Amino acid sequence: MQFFGRLVNTLSSVTNLFSNPFRVKEVSVAEYSTHSRIREDGQLVLFQNAASRTWDCVLVNPRAVQNGFRLFQLDSDTSALTSFQQFSAVLPPFYESSPQVLQVEVLQQLTDLIRNHPSWSVAHMAVELGIRECFHHGRVISSANSRENEEGCTPLHLACRKGDGEMLVELMQYCHAQIDATDNHGETVFHYAVQGDNPQVLQLLGKTTSTGLNQANNEGLTPLHVACQMGKQEMVRVLLLCNARCNVVGPGGYPIHTAMKFSQKGCAEMIINMDCNQIHSKDPRYGASPLHWAKTAEMARMLLKRGCDVNSTSSEGNTALHVAVMRNRFECVMVLLTYGAHADARGQHGNTPLHLAMSTDNVEMVKALIVFGAEVDTPNDAGETPAFIASKISKLVTRRTLLTLLKTLGADYQLPLIPGVPMEQGSAAAQHPISLDTAQAPSISLNNLELQDISHIARTKKPAFIANSVRSERRNHDHLLCLDGGGVKGLVIIQLLIAIEKASGISSKDLFDWVAGTSTGGILALAILHNKSMAYMRGVYFRMKDEVFRGSRPYESGPLEEFLKREFGEHTKMTDIKNPKVMLTGTLSDRQPAELHLFRNYDAPESVREPRFSQNANLKPPTLPGEQLVWRAARSSGAAPTYFRPNGRFLDGGLLANNPTLDAMTEIHEYNQDMIRKGQGQKVKKLSVVVSLGTGRSPQVPVTCVDVFRPSNPWELAKTVFGAKELGKMVVDCCTDPDGRAVDRARAWCEMVGIQYFRLNPQLGTDIMLDEVSDALLVNALWETEVYIYEHREELQRLIQLLLQP
Repeated sequence: MQFFGRLVNTLSSVTNLFSNPFRVKEVSVAEYSTHSRIREDGQLVLFQNAASRTWDCVLVNPRAVQNGFRLFQLDSDTSALTSFQQFSAVLPPFYESSPQVLQVEVLQQLTDLIRNHPSWSVAHMAVELGIRECFHHGRVISSANSRENEEGCTPLHLACRKGDGEMLVELMQYCHAQIDATDNHGETVFHYAVQGDNPQVLQLLGKTTSTGLNQANNEGLTPLHVACQMGKQEMVRVLLLCNARCNVVGPGGYPIHTAMKFSQKGCAEMIINMDCNQIHSKDPRYGASPLHWAKTAEMARMLLKRGCDVNSTSSEGNTALHVAVMRNRFECVMVLLTYGAHADARGQHGNTPLHLAMSTDNVEMVKALIVFGAEVDTPNDAGETPAFIASKISKLVTRRTLLTLLKTLGADYQLPLIPGVPMEQGSAAAQHPISLDTAQAPSISLNNLELQDISHIARTKKPAFIANSVRSERRNHDHLLCLDGGGVKGLVIIQLLIAIEKASGISSKDLFDWVAGTSTGGILALAILHNKSMAYMRGVYFRMKDEVFRGSRPYESGPLEEFLKREFGEHTKMTDIKNPKVMLTGTLSDRQPAELHLFRNYDAPESVREPRFSQNANLKPPTLPGEQLVWRAARSSGAAPTYFRPNGRFLDGGLLANNPTLDAMTEIHEYNQDMIRKGQGQKVKKLSVVVSLGTGRSPQVPVTCVDVFRPSNPWELAKTVFGAKELGKMVVDCCTDPDGRAVDRARAWCEMVGIQYFRLNPQLGTDIMLDEVSDALLVNALWETEVYIYEHREELQRLIQLLLQP
């Protein structure tokens, strides 16, 4: 049926072509010897055929008078006379100046133009046809600046829109066309050139000084605005090279704001490359930066990488995060948060992003904001908390969830706490605040987290036992921090460290004397050594995953190495920073069996440097700490097999010590014994607290078969392959498991020698891969970590009290 439909359409088009009374046809003048000549003007003659009662308009070929071209054949004398007058007024300059016109195809285009654009001058039509010879005719030259048409545009406007550079030169050099003329919409030739597809036309126009380059049309848009709106990157580049101004205000702000509004990344980059200060420009209407106008994660990321202020406020006091939340742009929100946007910033009417998120009914966004530090009990200028605002939304299911939230808090959601109002008139929550050390933990299901869980987690952010910083020099005992491996799941460790630092009021660098880490834990150990904020590292991890985990495994090492160099310095040595003492695990794979190696920022104990068994003389000794580059140590510790290629002879330390606790405690014991043998026993401090942080426990799943046997048929072959795969995965998981007996041994070891041991490792609802890139999955893992922190708040309180003891 489709074939027949197309056939009918084709036949109809052909029929119309041949039945068109204005179809140009080549004829012999002799055919009209018996016809009456009704009108004659130059080479144009109107004939009447009395027999058929039709009127034919024939253009006699001035170069071969025996031949001609029938321009139309009409059955109405009135229509024929009208069309004849139209043609006779326009055609002479064309057939008199160019033989090219005397072709059926060209004449057809010309006559169609005459009929379709009766207000066009001959110069307009010459431009549209692209016949340069016509511009040597007097009539064409005299109409070179004509604007008497429906658009009010000149022939030069048309040449620019067509992108005809040669016609542009003819008009400007030989016809003295005015470059500053505007059409009925106030658009200059630059506006028209931008709408075309030939940047060379803009280059030609730019050679002549003109006010039209930066002139706004009736809508307030300059040519640069239009180019940004249309996403024509090359046009933007040429306009800027022609000195187009970036600070001309349009209806939506400056050109950079237009590029952001229409998500034209290339255009925005061109403007910023020309004037880097444009990333800080504020539009006059809203006082908003380009970042406020960003609609996609890609556009926001581009600005932030170039140094845009992520917390810049508009004239209403809103940050870009407020706008992204209001517009329900989750991906954009994630980018802003990972680049340091304040999740608790107060905007218009004192609303935080969380206030606005509650109104969007987007649970994932609510989780993300809380994970990045938003408080659920912050009132706005009207005294309304985010929970109160959420309780007023119309969706029944969500409203019931929020009522449960308020009941759990013991708050009166109908009466917000208004500044200046007596306490008894405020909310019940304000009268009975819940503190970390007295609140009872409600039952929370990790598999079915709802909005009512939000408030409990926020309470852990305001512990009652915050104390002043206690420097390690004042302590008579040592604290050890051990960080597991786990790829991007290191975000779980970061969230745990943020909770510890908030509760103690002290940075991890000052809380711990020894820090041991494997793989991602090693990177975080180095971050602690370099005194980097854990909130900063959380954002870095979210950004780093998109740079590093690209393509297929094993991933290219270049992006990871560039990230490590950027964070820790390309030439920084391990011993450049002394405190705290840091050790990273790595696996020396240039020997059999493989051997655990510790990258230290201090000299290894003598007993470790001594060979414990006969060493092969061909084995190269490891690099000394004073010569070991920090970024290479981190790269070696994180060379996870199948994820990244080995770093020289080093593989991931997780192969031998994914949980480095026992190895770290062994190292500390050997270090202290070495100090005593050297007569420096007075410098030895007893290890009193060990804190071991995991990257989250994956849920256990059933395994159907791990049997490997010699198959005798195809079915058994399939079972053997499946069993081998499951067995191999089980062996690897068991060897690298940071929990289970590894934790039991560490706890027992500590109990035997009187050391306080804390293992913090949340149970995750889903299995998170080491190279996971989904923001939603990672945010949910951090959400579960926040729930874990609340549920273990008493243990966390006890840990903080021990860490703060002098």
